Amino acid sequence: MLNVAIIGTGAISPAHIEGYLQFPEKCRIVALCDIYPDKARQKANHYHLDAEIYADYTDMLHRTDIDLVSVCTPPYTHAQIAIDFLNAGKHVLVEKPMASSLQECDAMIGAAGKNQKILSVISQNRFRNPVMKLKRVLETNLIGPIVHTQVDSLWWRGYSYYDLWWRGTWEKEGGGCTLNHAVHHIDMLLWMNGMPSEIVAVMGNAAHQNAEVEDISIAICHYPHGGLAQITSSVIHHGEEQQLVFQGKYARVSVPWKVIASKAKENGFPETDHELEARIQQTYAALPDIQYEGHTGQIDDVLQALEGKKDVLVDGHQGRQTLELITAIYQSASLGQAVPLPLRPDSPFYTREGILKNAKYFYTKEKSIDNFTVEEITTGGNYE
Repeated sequence: MLNVAIIGTGAISPAHIEGYLQFPEKCRIVALCDIYPDKARQKANHYHLDAEIYADYTDMLHRTDIDLVSVCTPPYTHAQIAIDFLNAGKHVLVEKPMASSLQECDAMIGAAGKNQKILSVISQNRFRNPVMKLKRVLETNLIGPIVHTQVDSLWWRGYSYYDLWWRGTWEKEGGGCTLNHAVHHIDMLLWMNGMPSEIVAVMGNAAHQNAEVEDISIAICHYPHGGLAQITSSVIHHGEEQQLVFQGKYARVSVPWKVIASKAKENGFPETDHELEARIQQTYAALPDIQYEGHTGQIDDVLQALEGKKDVLVDGHQGRQTLELITAIYQSASLGQAVPLPLRPDSPFYTREGILKNAKYFYTKEKSIDNFTVEEITTGGNYE
């Protein structure tokens, strides 16, 4: 039986708590920690947890009975908390984004390697049936080489969203919608199509004058083979319609699922390739569903890895790669230049200090509240 601790009991923590509770034969939650211990106590009571409550995570580091820690705190705290627990001999599952800089990511990966512990980064949308099936379809190469990808990470957040004390500043949130919302879709893009070789990006703040950070960005990714990808990251889009569309040489597939295949007439104009469409559709339909989706699916993945049954699907290196692409978007949009990948340690955005110095600041955060009374949040579509 694995003993689990959860650090940070804000809006995302129920996804972790409910996920662990799906596996009572494998794990139990023995500790909750929050700088507002009453929040942790409320969560323990709500879920009927026999868990010890802490206000300071460092008071937990000496406990030898804790095996796995979920880090659900604001992004700027992820690195230190994760490193401390890894050095204390615990496995770590950390919320997205992995950290607030690539330098911090490298330190986390180093700590995991030194202590031979698992470090996994939340990428719960990989664990959705439509997303997993799309990945498998792409692996068949039925659509041919990917020539263009459209990533629409479209969300909507009201003005008050950035009133929360840690949101809306480069220092504490680490960025805006590109980092904290589009991270889901950028992870999926990299998982399915790999890392581009160059980024050109712009960003703005159109509707949240109480935040330093962007509420919309648009990036163009160049791939070595000549293909392009475009990423729109936003918290100003009503309806939160989210999709990834992969245009291959022979066909187009996407989440939400849709397939279209074309072939050329004698004059080069398109006609439907019904045969290829049917093959792709049959391939998709024949793929089995995964047993658990979302955070629960990723928690199951980590638990299986701890049992020695598999490697984690999302390790620290993949979490770092996602932050690398996001960092390149910020560097390009802030400095007005094309940014080649991979980013080197001499990048002006490699360190947290470099980001704070060089990032584009839009407005001054003028309001700060400790907590919202409403904790209900949206975490993206299910891509059906």
